[in-house]
Amino acid sequence: MYQYNYADQTLVEERVAQFRDQTERFLAGELPEEQFLPLRLQNGLYIQRYAPMLRIAIPYGLFASYQLRKLAEITRKYDKGYGHFTTRTNIQLNWPKLEEVPDILAELASVQMHAIQTSGNCIRNTTTDPYAGIHQEEIADPRPYCEIIRQWSTFHPEFAFLPRKFKIAVVGTANDRAATQVHDVGLHVKTNDEGELGFEVLVGGGLGRTPVIGKVINEFLPRRHLLSYLDAILRVYNLHGRRDNKYKARIKILVDSMGGPAFAKLVDAEWQAHTKDGPLTLTDANFATASSFFTEPDYLTFDALQTQSELQQQLDGDKDFANWYHQNTVAHKVAGYRAVVISLKAGLVDGRYVPSGDLSESQMDALADLADKYSFSELRGTYQQNLVFADVQTNQLYELWQQLSELHLARANINTLTDMIVCPGWDYCSLANATTHNIAEQIEKQFDDLDYLYDLGEIRLNMSGCMNACAHHHTGDIGILGVDKKGEHWYQISLGGNSSNDAKIGKILGKAVPATDVAITLQKILDVYLEQRVSNDHEVERFGDLVDRVGIAPFKEKVYG
Repeated sequence: MYQYNYADQTLVEERVAQFRDQTERFLAGELPEEQFLPLRLQNGLYIQRYAPMLRIAIPYGLFASYQLRKLAEITRKYDKGYGHFTTRTNIQLNWPKLEEVPDILAELASVQMHAIQTSGNCIRNTTTDPYAGIHQEEIADPRPYCEIIRQWSTFHPEFAFLPRKFKIAVVGTANDRAATQVHDVGLHVKTNDEGELGFEVLVGGGLGRTPVIGKVINEFLPRRHLLSYLDAILRVYNLHGRRDNKYKARIKILVDSMGGPAFAKLVDAEWQAHTKDGPLTLTDANFATASSFFTEPDYLTFDALQTQSELQQQLDGDKDFANWYHQNTVAHKVAGYRAVVISLKAGLVDGRYVPSGDLSESQMDALADLADKYSFSELRGTYQQNLVFADVQTNQLYELWQQLSELHLARANINTLTDMIVCPGWDYCSLANATTHNIAEQIEKQFDDLDYLYDLGEIRLNMSGCMNACAHHHTGDIGILGVDKKGEHWYQISLGGNSSNDAKIGKILGKAVPATDVAITLQKILDVYLEQRVSNDHEVERFGDLVDRVGIAPFKEKVYG
């Protein structure tokens, strides 16, 4: 992974000192709230319903075990002993004291971490595939390109005050595991007929109150032009994006209003006139330097037959392990290794609901130790609010599973209904219209049979507490949106969304249902799916495919009568 050089470290430490002075002046009454607001946002600090919230950057979801230990220490010392992982693979602290935030940032800087550009109208954390560099189908590792984008976008003077926030995602496989089509810019690594590496460029995706799927504006951009072309996109957005209405200020509104081809022409004209073949043009040396940060670990060589035989015995001898293996591990490009998905969707533990994406300080410490032992001291965040050990020896999976089980981090529910993306909702967020944790708990109690969940197959359930859609409810097979009706919390349900290759916005089922009826309503929806899905010897019709085939009318009739 990328390691700071002297300039990086100095830059981050100077930013901490700068924000410490700004915070002290604000607390002393010397800096007005309206001036402090953009300063704190540029340092990842929000003011939520009951306390500040600090969003800490984890660039492209990659972090080391020593960084996780520092996060554990910070949550013990400055917060309430846990952190919350987000769909942008960052981690949020929900209870820091404003006067102690500079101290937190100083501690983060000591392990090459920060909160810069995790909020505000700037270029946010770039995200990517959690299996980058290890997947068998990968065209090229996207992480070096993410790092190049990170270095270009951090403290970019021209793009620090955009019309609105700006998010970029990059994938290196044909299968999109980073929701690129609902990003401001999505980049798909491709090769042309000559074998040259480049990108398909999508622009103008986004969710929130106006959900839009991104549009392709360049089918193949040679990789040397990556930064100069991104720069042109941002320049056009900065010039033409609306600033009179924050709800219409995202680039998706601009692209949607003028159309993809017209926007592409503006970008091309800006690019040709000002940035193409200029100082931002990347060289082979640039790519070599970026790639040098992501070298392969020292993989071992195994006897394939012996390893497979031992694994099969363990799978045959322990059903719980077999379930976990099939649901929570992913094939690796190197024989004898698999990627392990650590479920941060424990559900009910000793009768208490654990919110999606939450990790306690003791779990952080334990995971850091396990990463050291089993996965080259590295962890990765995922878009689905889980974590990944990317490089686990197949002959150590059973041992790792046992230890994760003791930590309540081995629930075999990845890609099932209970692998829910859930925002913190009303319990924390000042923007939320409704609670989410209580509804997630209700769903957990209704759907607690793993065999039933496995029979349902892969279903994505996303739940947001407001229209800002931090949990991407629009793109869930089943999406739930909390709404306020005269002071009461109700929940609107949508069906058929998708954030992968066939990205689409879900269709609203009908009128919102009261909080007490959400799980019962989901049961009715799933009953229709089980009754009407088509299966053959090889596969079962997936939920989203059924919605595409029959529409929402059968579900609507079942729910509303």
